[in-house]
Amino acid sequence: MKCELMLLRHGKSDWSTSDGDFERPLNKRGKRSAKLVGAWLAEQGMEPELIITSPAKRARSTARRAALNMNLGQDAIIRDERIYAADVSDLLQVIRECPASVGRIMLVGHNPGFEDLVEYLADNTVEIPEDGKLMPTATLAQLTMIGDWSDAGAGSAHLEAITRPSAMQ
Repeated sequence: MKCELMLLRHGKSDWSTSDGDFERPLNKRGKRSAKLVGAWLAEQGMEPELIITSPAKRARSTARRAALNMNLGQDAIIRDERIYAADVSDLLQVIRECPASVGRIMLVGHNPGFEDLVEYLADNTVEIPEDGKLMPTATLAQLTMIGDWSDAGAGSAHLEAITRPSAMQ
């Protein structure tokens, strides 16, 4: 089975609130971008079978808005505490535990963990854009796993694309 991994960094958060990091919501641009990513994935026919999100408010909201625009129900979304403030090791645990019957998953979470994971998993060169940001907010990384989920490790995936919201319009 071909395993496709998508990593979606949460949308732009609202720093004008007094909420702590975990409860910080999306701002208007973040909400718009989350919907855009979902609509774009649906147009491409690349809807994930399972979405696993960080429990942080901005990540949950991004996952929910993207799922709605892919016509996926909320039952397609699972929260996993390990994704919040995760490093590569934490994220690998989440991926390795994914059901073998699921061919395409999307994790919704945060940097720097997501950027580090892309570079760790990729068996090809990961080019850093001129602005120095591999995965700014609402950016989607698409990787094809070599093997199944339990095989996730260094160089175990091919980076297919990194797509920013501006390229999805």
